[in-house]
Amino acid sequence: MARLDGDAGTVTRPATVEDAESIARVHATSWRETYGRLVEDPDTNPWFDVDRRVGMWRTYLEDGVFSTTVAEDPTGVIGFAAAQRAVEPDAVRPEELAMLYVLERAQGTGAGQALLDGVLGGRPASLWVAADNPRAHAFYRRNRFTADGATSSFEPLGATVRLVR
Repeated sequence: MARLDGDAGTVTRPATVEDAESIARVHATSWRETYGRLVEDPDTNPWFDVDRRVGMWRTYLEDGVFSTTVAEDPTGVIGFAAAQRAVEPDAVRPEELAMLYVLERAQGTGAGQALLDGVLGGRPASLWVAADNPRAHAFYRRNRFTADGATSSFEPLGATVRLVR
């Protein structure tokens, strides 16, 4: 476990299977907070459903699909990050940051930085981020990630861009 600098109540640690429900809740809630404005009705959109994510996260954690770290404060899990080795033969970096989400109330506390450091350290990696997510772009820029020109689309986010370092 690692304590966040300046915040005695927040720690990061490797995720366990027992964290599946908490991670699913943070995953769905942070999606709603960040991307809810991009869909007509987040209440009925399956991307924002906690229940559908619980089983997914249980499988990910049981099978070791990702190296996953959680951040928790006295209220429970407030964020998570997941990275994996790149499997594509033409991958642009050896690792990919697959996900990093922090609840809105915990953004700016250092939790996101601690999560990124926990799953990647300073190693070279790639990631995909919504084109219309300026806060995330600023965070990744501070961590030496830059756009490499690759773009894609991922519903319900719309346009995404690849960042590398």
